Amino acid sequence: MPAKFFTGILLLLFSISSFAQPLSKADKQLITAFDTLLSAKFKKEDPGATVLVSRKGQVIYQKGFGMADMELKVPMRAEMVFRIGSISKQFTAVAILQLMEKGKLSLQDDIKKFIPDYLTHGYTITVEHLLTHTSGIKSYTGMSSFDSIMNMDMKPLEMIAYFKNQPMDFAPGTQWNYNNSGYFLLGYIIEKISGLTYEDYVKENLFKPAGMMNSAYGNDTRIITNRAKGYQQGKDGYENARPLSMTLPYAAGSLVSTVEDLWKWNQAVHAYKLVSKESLQKAFTDYKLTNGKSTKYGYGWGFNEVQGAATIEHSGGINGFVTDAIYIPAEDIFIAIFANCDCRSLDMEAPQLAALTMGKPYIRKEIAIDETTAKEYVAVYENETGEQRFITAEGNQVISQRSGGNTFKLKAYEKDKFFFENSLSTIHFIRNTGGQLEKLVFKSRNETSDWKRTNKPLPEKPGIVKTDVALLATYVGEYELAPNFIMTVTLEGDKMMVQATGQSAIQVYAETATKFFPKEIDAKVEFFKDAAGKVTHLVLYQGGRETKGNKIK
Repeated sequence: MPAKFFTGILLLLFSISSFAQPLSKADKQLITAFDTLLSAKFKKEDPGATVLVSRKGQVIYQKGFGMADMELKVPMRAEMVFRIGSISKQFTAVAILQLMEKGKLSLQDDIKKFIPDYLTHGYTITVEHLLTHTSGIKSYTGMSSFDSIMNMDMKPLEMIAYFKNQPMDFAPGTQWNYNNSGYFLLGYIIEKISGLTYEDYVKENLFKPAGMMNSAYGNDTRIITNRAKGYQQGKDGYENARPLSMTLPYAAGSLVSTVEDLWKWNQAVHAYKLVSKESLQKAFTDYKLTNGKSTKYGYGWGFNEVQGAATIEHSGGINGFVTDAIYIPAEDIFIAIFANCDCRSLDMEAPQLAALTMGKPYIRKEIAIDETTAKEYVAVYENETGEQRFITAEGNQVISQRSGGNTFKLKAYEKDKFFFENSLSTIHFIRNTGGQLEKLVFKSRNETSDWKRTNKPLPEKPGIVKTDVALLATYVGEYELAPNFIMTVTLEGDKMMVQATGQSAIQVYAETATKFFPKEIDAKVEFFKDAAGKVTHLVLYQGGRETKGNKIK
C-alpha cells in the first residue's frame, strides 16, 4: 500500500504497568518527549492514533490520541482495533515459511504448480518472486478499473481471474515493484496447500501461538469490540473512509489488530515461536535482483535504519487507516503507530520515537544564512541516472525540487548542510579542495544518492498573466483523471484552486488563458474547449506524463 511541538499531554490511557521498578528520571523525560511529539501530530478533536513503544522486551509507553469515532465523539484508547493494511504481508510470509518447513512447498516452486492456468507469458515466476515483490506481475490495486470494484465481495479465484491475464511489468527478478497481486496469490497458495481458508489459517497458526487475542481477518459486518472508525480528508474536512470489501485486500492487507497485539507478534517472531531461526533469516535477508542490486526488502519486511542502527520494518495504508512498525534488533526496540485517517503520513513519527528511545534523537537546529550564501547553492544537479534536482533560492530560503516533483524548503543546520522542512531527509553540499561546490549528497532513511552539480540552466519559471475572473469561472468543475480520482477546480475570489481526491487544495496561476501552474509542484494543467466554447476536459502534465481528465460536473 514519512514535527511541530506542543507541550502537554493529550488523552488517554498511558500504561506503565510493564515497568518492574519506578520510573527513572531519564524514562520520565523520555515519556514527556513522546507526549510532546505525538500530541502535536494528533489533536484531541481529530482522527487519532494508538502508539506503543517497547524496550528490552518491556512496554514502556502505550497510549491513544485523538478520536476513535468522530460522530459519536469516542476518544481513542490504546486497545483500539485498526486495519493494519500491508503490515498483513509479514503474516502471509510467515505462513508460507511454515508450509515450507513442513515440506509442503519450495520457495523456488513455479506458481503454475498451484495455479496451472495463470498466464506467465513464458516466464518462470516463483513463490520467492511473490514474497519479494519482484515477480513482474501487474498489481491489481494499480489497475485503473480497481476503484470500480472496491465494494464487491470476491472469492480468491474470482479476484485472481481479474488480474491473471494482465501483461507483465518486467521479467521476474529484474526489478522491484511493490505488488499486492503477489501477496494475494500467496494467500491462495496457503489455502490450496493447507485446506484452510486464509482467515482460519492465520487465526490457528499465527494469532493463537503469538497470543494475539484482539486480531482478526477484517470484516465490516462482524462486530469487533473496540474497532476504530476510518476517515479520509475531503473537500470540506474529514469524511468517513471510502467503502472497501475486505475480500479484496485478502492476504495482502486484510488483517485488523492492536498495537499491543502487533508487539506480541514481534516478540513471538523473534523468539522463533512461529518459524525457525534459519527460516526467519531468509525473511530478513535483503533480496538481490538479477543484476545484484539491493531491494532493501525480504519476505514481508523491509530494511532501513534509524540514526545508523539497522531496522526491520513495514508500513501499511488502506482506506481510512495508515500504520507503521519498526524494530531495531541491536537495541531490542519496537515501535508501532496506528492512525485512523488515511490522510496522515507516519514517515517521521515512528523513526523519531525509535531515535528518542535509543537516546539519539533527531536534533537539527536551524541556523540563519544570508542571501549571498543561499545563491551559492543554486544550480541543476544530476544523479547517475540523469534525473535532475533543481536547487533554487528565494531571498535566503534555499529550495529543492526533483524534476516532476514538489518543492521543499531547506533549512541550514551546519555549513553546507540542510534538512528538509517537515522531513528527516538531509542534503549536504560537497566542495572540492578549492572550495567550489561540486555535488550534493541527498540522504533519507531509505536512500543515499550523489547529485553532480552541472552548468545546465535552470528551467524557466512561467510568467503569471492576468486573467479575467469570468474566464476562470468557466473552468470551475470536477474532472475525472481516473475512476474515483477527481480534480476539483474552484474559485476563491479571483484565485483559482485545484484539489485532487484526498489532497489539499492548492492555488494555480495563469501562464496563458488556458494553461495554469502551481508554484509548489513541477506540473501544469491545461483546459480544453469544444467548438461551442464549452470546457470539455483538462490535461495534467507532470513527471513527463499527460493525464486527461474529462469534465463530469
